[in-house]
Amino acid sequence: AMRGMVDFARFWLRQDNPSLTALDGVWATPIEEARLDDYVDREKVDTEKFDATVSGRALDAQARFNITNLATATGIVSQPNVQAYQRLLSNLQLDSGLAQATADAVLRAKPKPRAAGSGSDGKTASPASGGGSEPVAFTQVEDLLSVPGYTPQMIEQLRDFVIVLPELTAVNVNTAPAEVLAAVTMMSLSEASALTLSNPRKKFVDLANFKNNIDAKQVIEGIELDVKSRYFLTVIRVRLDRAALDAVALVNRKTDPQRTTSLVWLREN
Repeated sequence: AMRGMVDFARFWLRQDNPSLTALDGVWATPIEEARLDDYVDREKVDTEKFDATVSGRALDAQARFNITNLATATGIVSQPNVQAYQRLLSNLQLDSGLAQATADAVLRAKPKPRAAGSGSDGKTASPASGGGSEPVAFTQVEDLLSVPGYTPQMIEQLRDFVIVLPELTAVNVNTAPAEVLAAVTMMSLSEASALTLSNPRKKFVDLANFKNNIDAKQVIEGIELDVKSRYFLTVIRVRLDRAALDAVALVNRKTDPQRTTSLVWLREN
């Protein structure tokens, strides 16, 4: 049932307009608690009590600040994104000094390019080490706990505003909350909130439309913005009698004409 809900979310994404992701899209339609009998054709046993329900909703993963953006593809820290993350931490009343330390940790954990001189089988002999180990790459928000200064309470506070995606991504200005929108531009939190309130669906048809609604000086060079998204979170709950299963899935919608989707990961809670 849980995996069926993931497939249903992927179906939503294929029906949605891939060139414009906004909060009124098909993908954003939640499934309230629905009886599983409505979706599954099964034979019932006499006197059986089958109380099973499913519910779920999709969230735009690119509405959040992508921690992966703190280090560039060329292997250096992205200072514009470090400054954006500093502003986000400040907006959430957290220690903004953690931004640089986080960027350094993300950079250290990035997979290193294959060394020159690999053998014909593609393998490279590793030099003897003194027992040290390479930092583990960041894959989820909880990995921030490996950076000194973070606490579990801070992770919970950040959870709705940051994410770790498998590649560099733009922030979607149509779906980003005011805290993130203010962080990735030079808007104050009050200005970002006002923009959100004045346009509840925040449906900017393109970046030019977005920039026309803000001061041109508030756009930061080096911060990628967009009005469409490729990564989405699906929050799922399956209930059977008194038992329940909660899960979150990350789905990637490709940019091909077929709007192909793929499951990046599925995590049960």
